Amino acid sequence: MKALVVYESLYGNTAKIGEAIATSLRARGLEVAAVPVPKIEPAEATGVDLLVVGGPTHVHGMSRSSTRRTAADDKKNSFAEPTVAPGLREWMDGLPSQAERLAAAFDTRIDKPAFLTGSAAKGIARRLKLHGYRLVVGPESFLVSMNNSLLEGEAGHATTWGAELAERATSGVIVGSPCVDV
Repeated sequence: MKALVVYESLYGNTAKIGEAIATSLRARGLEVAAVPVPKIEPAEATGVDLLVVGGPTHVHGMSRSSTRRTAADDKKNSFAEPTVAPGLREWMDGLPSQAERLAAAFDTRIDKPAFLTGSAAKGIARRLKLHGYRLVVGPESFLVSMNNSLLEGEAGHATTWGAELAERATSGVIVGSPCVDV
């Protein structure tokens, strides 16, 4: 089974989570590529069995060009390659329809209740469904501190979530669960 993990990262946290998910999927026998948004064309998602997409939560949802520029210009940002353009929104707009292909959505967000922070993963999941993908699990969030670093245990959380994705994708357990309705 082929999988593709595509992520947008501004401070490096979403990249770390995406890579941890990819490592977990590989450990379970999937052939996996993990790629930041600017380094892959949407058409390259064609032909994969499982598409996993993630991005940071900004202003209650997926980032926009203005929020990406602000993050890239942040003097506290030490990530070498923040995604400035194209972002995940633009990338997903070009995603070809993939009827019945499997997918999953994740985000990184500040460690506060989701009703306060919002969730990019919910928007990602909606867009995946609009392009014909079936979600193997509901959207997942990975938490960062107020100073933009992953909370302790979140890399392990990503590994566990990746194992769940692999199990569900390879076993066919994907539909009928209320958690996959977005």
